Amino acid sequence: MFVKIPLAWLQLTRKKSRLLAAMAGIAFADILMFMQLGFQDALYESNTQLHKSLQGDLFLINPQSQTIAYMESFSRRRLYQARGFDSVESVNSFYVDFIRFKNPETRYNRTILFLGFNPNERVLKLPGIPENINKIKLPDVVLLDSASRPEFGTMAIAEKIKQGQIVSTEMGGHKIKVGGLFKLGNSFAADGNLIASDLTFLRIFKFKNRNPEQIDIGLITLKPGSDTQKVKANLVANLPQDVRVLTKQEFVDFEQEHWSSSTPIGFIFSLGVMMGFLVGAVIVYQILYTGVSDHLAEYATLKAMGYADIYFLGVVLQEALILAILGYTPGFILSVFLYDFAQNATLLPIVMNVYRASGVLISTIFMCSIASAFAIVKLRSADPSDIF
Repeated sequence: MFVKIPLAWLQLTRKKSRLLAAMAGIAFADILMFMQLGFQDALYESNTQLHKSLQGDLFLINPQSQTIAYMESFSRRRLYQARGFDSVESVNSFYVDFIRFKNPETRYNRTILFLGFNPNERVLKLPGIPENINKIKLPDVVLLDSASRPEFGTMAIAEKIKQGQIVSTEMGGHKIKVGGLFKLGNSFAADGNLIASDLTFLRIFKFKNRNPEQIDIGLITLKPGSDTQKVKANLVANLPQDVRVLTKQEFVDFEQEHWSSSTPIGFIFSLGVMMGFLVGAVIVYQILYTGVSDHLAEYATLKAMGYADIYFLGVVLQEALILAILGYTPGFILSVFLYDFAQNATLLPIVMNVYRASGVLISTIFMCSIASAFAIVKLRSADPSDIF
C-alpha cells in the first residue's frame, strides 16, 4: 500500500496543522510517561542503592522493619547464633538511623542518614570508602556522601578536604570531624548520608540510650560454594521468629515493595503513566476519527468498489503507526533534556535507558493502535447507499 498509493501518509499530510497538533499531543503523552517512569525508577534505584552496596549473602532484620530508613533493631545475639552454622563464613553488624547534621558554613541543622559499621570488615562497596576507611577508625571522624544535597555544605566541605583540611562540625549535639568523602547518593528517604565506625555511631547515639547489643541489620557472608537458599531455610528453621532472614535480592525487593505499595508516591507515579497513556490515546482517536469522518465519502466509494473492511483497518493502522513514530521522536528528545535537568535539580538517578525508551515506544504504538481500532468503528458501520 505504501508503494503504490501511500493513502495513509497522504491523508495525514493533507492538513499540516492537524498533523502537527497530533504530533504535539503524542509527544506530550510520551513526555508524561517518560517523566513518571523516570521518577519511579529513581525512587526504586535511589532507595535500594545502599542495599546493593552492602556486602553479604544473607541479611537479618527485625520483622517489624518496613524500610531501611526506619529500621527496628534486634538482638545481636541472633547474629552470633547464625555464625555458628557450618556454611557461614563471617557476620557483621550494621547500624542505621537519622540524625541532625550541622552545616559547618551556615550552621543550619538538617536531618541526614547516619550509617555505622566495623571499619575493619569489608561491609560497604562504594567509591571513596577503601581509600578513606582508616580515617573513620579514629574516634568521632565521619565520611560524608559527596552526592548529598548542597544544603549540608557538601561543596565547601569537599573543597576543604581536597586542600587537606579536616572539617569540624556538630552532629546530634556531638562534635565530630569530616575526614573524607564517599559516594552513595541521596534518595527519596534521605537527603544525604554519613558513615562512621560502629564505636563512633554508638558514642554519638548515647543520648538515645541506645543498647550496643541492639543492631539494625545483620550481614551474613557464606563460605564459597554454599547454597544460599538452603542456608537461608536452615536459618529460618532454627533461629527464633524475632528475626527475618533475607537473601540480597529479597532485601532489595523488601525496600522496593515498601515504596511501591506502602507509600502513596509509588501509586502516584504509576497513575501518572496510565494518565499519559490515556491522554495520548484520546488525542490520537480524535485525530483519526476526524480524518475518517472527513473522508467518509471517499471511503464509501472504495467500499462500493469492493474493498473489504480489512483494507480500511490497514490504512487507519498505518496512520496510527506514522503518528506514533512522528510523535515519539520529539517526545523522546525532550525527555532526555528534561531528565538531565531533573537530575541536576534533585541529585536523584534519573537517567534514560534502552529498556524505558523501547518500552515507551511500544506503549505509544499500542496506544495509537487502540485509538485507530475505535476510530474505524464509524467507517465499518457506514453503508455506501446511505452516504450517496
